[in-house]
Amino acid sequence: MKNLWVLLFALPFTAFSQVAFDSSSLPIVVIHTNGQAIPDEPKAMMRMQVIDNGPGKINHLSDPPNHYDGFIGIERRGSSSQDLSDKKPYSIETRNADGSDRAVALLGMPKEADWVFIAPYSDKSLIRDALTFELARRIMPWASRYRFVELMVDTSYQGIYLVAEKIKRDKNRVNISKLELDDLAGDSLTGGYIFKLDKFTGALVDGWESPYPAIAGSPQKPFYQYHFPKPEDIANGQKNYIKTWMNAFEKVMQSPQFADPNNGYSKYLDVESFVDFTLINEIAKNVDGYRLSTFFHKDRDSKDSHLHAGPVWDFNIAYGNANYCTCERYEGWGIDFNDHCGNDYWVIHFWWNKMWDDPAYRLRISQRWKQLRTSTFTDAKVMGLVDSLVGIVQPAQQRNFDRWPILFDWTWPNAFCCGTYDNHVDYLREWLVNRMHWMDNTMQTLYIGEYDTRRYFSAQVFPNPSNGKVNIRYYARYGDPITLRVFDMAGRLVGTEETIPEFNGEGTFVWEHPLPNGVYFYEILFKGQLNTRGQIINVR
Repeated sequence: MKNLWVLLFALPFTAFSQVAFDSSSLPIVVIHTNGQAIPDEPKAMMRMQVIDNGPGKINHLSDPPNHYDGFIGIERRGSSSQDLSDKKPYSIETRNADGSDRAVALLGMPKEADWVFIAPYSDKSLIRDALTFELARRIMPWASRYRFVELMVDTSYQGIYLVAEKIKRDKNRVNISKLELDDLAGDSLTGGYIFKLDKFTGALVDGWESPYPAIAGSPQKPFYQYHFPKPEDIANGQKNYIKTWMNAFEKVMQSPQFADPNNGYSKYLDVESFVDFTLINEIAKNVDGYRLSTFFHKDRDSKDSHLHAGPVWDFNIAYGNANYCTCERYEGWGIDFNDHCGNDYWVIHFWWNKMWDDPAYRLRISQRWKQLRTSTFTDAKVMGLVDSLVGIVQPAQQRNFDRWPILFDWTWPNAFCCGTYDNHVDYLREWLVNRMHWMDNTMQTLYIGEYDTRRYFSAQVFPNPSNGKVNIRYYARYGDPITLRVFDMAGRLVGTEETIPEFNGEGTFVWEHPLPNGVYFYEILFKGQLNTRGQIINVR
C-alpha cells in the first residue's frame, strides 16, 4: 500500500482534496467501517488497526498493525466541535468480539477501554488541547495523557487527531473511590463522584438543577450533570446525596459568611485545586472556562471530604482562538465573562464570582501565579513546550491541511485569519507570551487588601543594634513609595533603600549595607513625607 493515493471528497465548506499518504512519524490509526456510517450515537461495532513502530521510527500503511488490531465501538462526539467542524471527533471503546469492553494500553497509555479522538480543526496550530493537558499535568494531580496520530477511515485520509484518555475514575486517572450501586449509606455513600457543567449534547444526560440562578435576577439555573457514576449507573440515593451536598455548599455561597475561613467555601472546597484550575483557565483565557466542559470530583469523606476542581478539558478555542466575548484579547480576566456576555445561554455560575471577590482567594491566586512564573510556567518553559508540540506535528501538518484546506479561510470562531501554519503557530506564541506578561502585571493589583487605620503604626527598624542587615516594618497604602535614608554622624547620606507596597497593610523590606561600626541616623519617608526617624547602631 506504499505510495497509496487517497482521493478524498470533503464535506461542505471544504474543497476537493487529494492527499498522498503512505507513511508518518506519527502512529497510524485505520478504522474499518465495513460500509457503515459512523453514527452520532449509539456506538457502532467496527474494527481498528494501529501501526506504531516506536519512538523515532517511521510508520507505513503497508506495515502490519503491530499495536492494536481488533474491534471497537465508535460514535461521533462533541457539540460545537461536531456541528461546526467538517473534521469529526470520535468516542471509541476498544472491545472484544462479543461487544464487551476490552481494556488495552492504547499507544502506551494506561489500560482502559474508553478513548477520545479529538479532531483539531478550528485550532489551526493543532496543539491547544495538548498544550493545556501538559500545563495542567505540571500543577494538578492528573490531566489526560494523549498521543498525536494520523487517521484513516477505510481508505479516506482524515488528518491529525489527538487520541486522549477519557475523564474517568480509576487509579491511573481521577483517583477517587469507586461508588457501587449498593453504596447507599455511611461513608461509602459520600464518594467518589465526578460531575460537570456542560452542554446537554453527547451521551445520555442526567443530573440536577441548582436552586440558585447563575446571575442574580436571571431565570437561568445551571444544570450539574453526572459523569461518574454514569447516569444509567447511579442510584437514586447517590443522586440525592451529591445534590444535597452541592445545595449545602451553594447555600453557604449565597450567605454573607461565604468567605468565613471556618464555615465558608473552604469548608467545602479543596481551595488549592480551584486556584490551579482557575490559573489554567486564565492563562488560556478559555472562553468556555468555568461554565462548559467544567468538571469536579469528590472522594469519600474518610479520604477527603472536599470538592476538587478538574480535570481540565476542551481548550481548542482558547488561547486567543475565539472572536467573541473579548476572549480574543490577551488582556482581561476570563472569569469576567458574564460582564461581557451576560445574555449568553451558558454563563458562569454565581459562586465562581463570589469566590473571586474574596480578597483571600485572590491573594492565593496571586501568590500561586508568582510561584509558578519563577518555576514551572516561565516564558522559556512554556515556549519550549509549545515548540516541542509543534515539532511533533510539523512533519504531518501539511497533509492535514491538504485534507482540510482551511489555513487561509476563516473558520468559526477564529480571531486570527489567515496565513500559513507557521503564521498560526506564531500567533499562538505571541498571544500566550502577551497573556502571561499581562497576568504578571495585573497580579500586582489582584490583591491589595484593605487599609485599616486602626492597625496603623509608625515604621520600625530592627534589629537595632544591627550587623549589616536592617529590616524595615511598616503599615502603608498600596503603591505609596517608602524610602529609607541613612546618614553618618556628620550628616552625610551614606545609604538609601526604597520599596513600593504591593498591597494595603503591613509589610517589610530589607536594607543590607557594608557600613563600618558606629552610630547612624535614619529617616523613613512615606510618599516623600517624613514618617519616623531614629538611630541605628551598627555592630559587626
